[in-house]
Amino acid sequence: MSLSDVAAAWLAAHYDELVDWRRHIHRYPELGRQEFVTTQFVAERLAEAGLNPKVLPGGTGLTCDLGPEGEPRVALRADMDALPMAERTGAPYTSTMPNAAHACGHDGHTAILLGTALALAAAPELPVGVRLIFQPAEELMPGGAIDTIAAGAMSGVGRIFALHCDPRLAVGKVAVKPGPITSAADMLQISLTSPGGHTSRPHLTGDLVYGLGTLITGLPGVLSRRIDPRHSTVMVWGAVNAGVAANAIPQSGTLEGTVRTASREAWLDMEDVVRETVSALLSPLHIEHTVQYHRGVPPVVNEEVSTRIITHAIEAIGPDALADTKQSGGGEDFSWYLEEVPGAMARLGVWSGHGPQLDLHQPNFDLDERALGIGVRLMVNIIEQSAAHA
Repeated sequence: MSLSDVAAAWLAAHYDELVDWRRHIHRYPELGRQEFVTTQFVAERLAEAGLNPKVLPGGTGLTCDLGPEGEPRVALRADMDALPMAERTGAPYTSTMPNAAHACGHDGHTAILLGTALALAAAPELPVGVRLIFQPAEELMPGGAIDTIAAGAMSGVGRIFALHCDPRLAVGKVAVKPGPITSAADMLQISLTSPGGHTSRPHLTGDLVYGLGTLITGLPGVLSRRIDPRHSTVMVWGAVNAGVAANAIPQSGTLEGTVRTASREAWLDMEDVVRETVSALLSPLHIEHTVQYHRGVPPVVNEEVSTRIITHAIEAIGPDALADTKQSGGGEDFSWYLEEVPGAMARLGVWSGHGPQLDLHQPNFDLDERALGIGVRLMVNIIEQSAAHA
């Protein structure tokens, strides 16, 4: 009996439970590094199936090993945390927690990996050792993956896989591509100070608002010339603040924005380029400045063999399951695992096929629960295909 058959049999008997698990997690969302109840819920289900989950040192997140003890193991990862926002879906299982909602599909990721665990546990034997990683704090830059790796979750792992909900893909479709599938994502805040003064005499002071404008247009423009355009680098401002009066040059102001790139090499150099450019742009204006540059995550770069494994796993779901996808400007801390071992991430279709295609991180985002079964089949197929490519 193949693992695919095992997954099909398990889903036929337990699909309703899978949906109930997802709805329970959705109803009680927890923010990053606060996923204590979610962790306990998953650990209890795993223990009931005779497995031995190990909670991570911080009390949130856990790992669980299945199959042969030999190394290297194949790891499957799901993130568990919610977003700090109110839910507006109106669903009967809507969030009961104020300003916390699973608007990124992590409830689905967690339920799918839990279902995968129980399906694999029902198999007579596994062809390779498996490690399940239920990770906290993906939404908190630079990501809970760093803590999870530091706790030893990757010890003995040779390859790792994950999936992420994609509301642009219909249910039944799964997409993957080799190379960068997400982008590096950094944040920066630039603070400017000057003596201030009257707008009739800008030559007697540092015109701080003009300096802000110079950076608003100049920094993205310079980056577009300094960084290879094939790296898909984009710098976008999200907030600008300065001044209270039309005829007064303010003494302070701030800019906040993000820098994203598909290139790991460009990401490594980005902070130095940004700092150098900001100093050069402001140097003629007699304005003091400070730059706070917050490194986020590197891009998720799908390794070739791992991408091939996922591709075959998708094709095993059905002849029409495999879909195309493009590199995204969003960041994902799954990239930290790929700094350790080869791996790949796929995109799981969660759109019903009817109505608007809502985006992730919107308060009315929800997923079509038929995708849960597709996700379990995909994860189980990945283990089967990993053994075939060993």
